[in-house]
Amino acid sequence: MKHISILVPKGAILGSIEGPRLVFSEVNALLQRMGRPALFVVRLVGLEAATPVCGGRYTVTADHLLPEPAHTDLVIIPAVDGDLALVLEQNKAFLPWVVQQHQRGAEVASLCLGAFLLAATGLLAGRQCTTHWAAAADFRRMFPEVELVEDRLLTDEHGIYSSGGAFSYLNLVLYLVEKYAGREVAVLCAKVFQIDMARVSQSAFVVFNGQKNHADELIKRAQTYIETHYQDKITVDQLADQLALGRRNLERRFKRATHNSVAEYIQRVKMEAAKSSLESSADHVNEVMYRVGYTDPKAFRLTFKRVTGLSPKQYREKYSRVAG
Repeated sequence: MKHISILVPKGAILGSIEGPRLVFSEVNALLQRMGRPALFVVRLVGLEAATPVCGGRYTVTADHLLPEPAHTDLVIIPAVDGDLALVLEQNKAFLPWVVQQHQRGAEVASLCLGAFLLAATGLLAGRQCTTHWAAAADFRRMFPEVELVEDRLLTDEHGIYSSGGAFSYLNLVLYLVEKYAGREVAVLCAKVFQIDMARVSQSAFVVFNGQKNHADELIKRAQTYIETHYQDKITVDQLADQLALGRRNLERRFKRATHNSVAEYIQRVKMEAAKSSLESSADHVNEVMYRVGYTDPKAFRLTFKRVTGLSPKQYREKYSRVAG
């Protein structure tokens, strides 16, 4: 039997507590219908008997209170909401217990913004992690020792897992089901809950708003220029001359402030404009390409797919707001 402990933090999002509990419980039911024994013992672990979640709209009753249970095979840290610094403070009593369980051999998985609690344990230092793309800047600021890969749908760092934003936690839960119960059961589970097992990236969902949560005013000027002149051919040398900076100094400061090179930032701004155009117009892909400053269709399509995980045509088919 695999013992799964789902934490019940203060400020948790109810769906990311109930969702994993429901999926693992359904796996037990599937196995029993196949004439096989149940595999999971699922427990809700809290700091208090009844924990308010979702801004106090709901209350979750824990099966165990810390420091119990003494042993678990998997700890799941659900998504949290609100002031993240306050949430970390309110739930800091969970952290040593999670570390202790990991030291005893337990695996640990965070769902969406649960990555902030996981990172606060120190277990992610020097490792990769993903979370909701909208919280990427805050995560990097609070946990610079962690390698954030926000385009990834999930990560597996030798038994320490994380998932991307919102309901993508179901893909991580399914990944764990496949690991523990096998491919056949995972496929059945995917069909029951209608989860797309083929998803590997959350890039198509990312809305790039620029990374301006920094204090380098000169780099903010460079970002504003890129964002208002994305239709043009912008070079690093041109930006450096405008800002009266050496090229190497600009590149170094830009990377430190935005976590992108100048060239990467320019590409992301252009691709965000292209995404918006594909969503809101019926213009031919080539027209969209020219509008964002590209002249080579192959280069445009390759860059668009690298950034979003989809071709321009696929992206329009998924997200167009224009009636066909």
